[in-house]
This record gives sequence, structure tokens and C-alpha cells, in this order.
Amino acid sequence: MNQIKEYFEQIVRINDSDWKMFSSKLKKSEYSKNTTILAVGKTEKYLSFIEKGSVRLFIPKVKNDLTFGFCFKNEFVSAYDSFLRQKPCEYQVETITESILWRISFNDLQNVYAKTAIGSTIGRLTAENLFLMKSEREQSLLKETAEERYLSLFKNRPNLIKEIPQKFIASYIGITPQALSRIRKRIS
Repeated sequence: MNQIKEYFEQIVRINDSDWKMFSSKLKKSEYSKNTTILAVGKTEKYLSFIEKGSVRLFIPKVKNDLTFGFCFKNEFVSAYDSFLRQKPCEYQVETITESILWRISFNDLQNVYAKTAIGSTIGRLTAENLFLMKSEREQSLLKETAEERYLSLFKNRPNLIKEIPQKFIASYIGITPQALSRIRKRIS
């Protein structure tokens, strides 16, 4: 739980009473590798902080899933659009590795927003971070080649390259695993 406080305190100072209120709402959850955290059609009830592990967000397909997001240690993860609207999700959230998440429910988070001085700031900063990750990926898909996207991933998120199966990385950058293999051979 201290990792969450350290994460926030890199951005903003949290007084002891606000931290006590926020941390009292967190629930620790442990997941095995390849565990579905949220299935298609279910409503996201939690915003989660990853203490350990990695998680992917994807649209399940019969042949090849369409992976569009990864989250790692010391990052927040959520089917955030479903969480905000409290409506069913159109994609799935799954662990890639054994993972430990600290989770706060939608209702508890609303309570933290209402009753703490720092709650709204924490919520805004978390939402901004999730938005920036999404925006960077969308821009990358629109203006970079597949090789440039792969090299950018390698430079900006080296843990992704180390921890994630190649088929998920290929899907994430919008190519087939075979095309990714050719890119990797060309740049090595």
C-alpha cells in the first residue's frame, strides 16, 4: 500500500487524515497469471493500483484478440470508461503475470472525493494519466510505422518488451506476430 502513497506523493502532498480515509477503502486482491479481472459485458466496479504484475486490456476475438493496452507495477488499471459510466464493458481486462492489485470501489472513491481535501486532485491526476497513455497510443497508430511503434515501445516501456508475449505486442502495435518477427530480425 505504501507504493500507492509514494506514487501520489510524487505529484501532490497528502495529509495523514486524507491518506487514512483513502487507504481504509483499499482492498488487496491477488491474481494468478492469465486471470480475467473483468469480462466483456460486466461493469467495472473498481479502480486498481498494480503493486506487482502486469495486466492487458483487449477485445476478445475468435482468431486473434485485439490488445489495446498494458498496465504494469506502480500504475493504475481499470476499464475506465465502464467505471466512469457504470455501464457494461465492451472489452476484457486480464492479468498477464501473477499480480497484486489494491482496489477501490466506485462508491468508495466517490466518498473519498466528497470527504477529503485531496480526493478530487487524486482522481483528476489519475484520469489525466490514463488519458495521456491512451492518447499517445492513438497518435502512434496514426503517424508511425509498425517498426517505429515497436522501437518506441522498446525505448519508452522496456518492461513491456521483457514481460509481454510477442503475440500481445504484435496485436498492440497493429501487426501480425509474423510481421513483428521480421521487424525484430531487421533491427537486431
